Amino acid sequence: QAQLVESGGELVQPGGSLRLSCAASGFSLERFAIGWFRQAPGKEREGISCTSSSDSSTYYADSVKGRFTVYRDNAQNTIYLEMNALKPEDTAVYYCATNCVGSRWSPVSAWGQGTHVTVSS
Repeated sequence: QAQLVESGGELVQPGGSLRLSCAASGFSLERFAIGWFRQAPGKEREGISCTSSSDSSTYYADSVKGRFTVYRDNAQNTIYLEMNALKPEDTAVYYCATNCVGSRWSPVSAWGQGTHVTVSS
């Protein structure tokens, strides 16, 4: 069965870095646009990136542009979110999903279970 699994979320100090992973099984990530989303406590889910199939282009939200980078490892069927210069406001549950369009998800998006990132001193 098709499945997405996020991992890598941790407690990190402001200014630190983390790499999140989104691993797919049952289908090839290379076929899909893949987005990263996050939901902070008390806030709505926010689209922070969307990488096209074949990794030809990536959208980044203004809140993370210049700090976060998405890349794929097709051999591992995994997409990564490299996060640098982390801020307390980056604290959220992070999700990956298929079929993103810019900052949005699709009614047919498949989601992972999420991984927690906490940025605090």
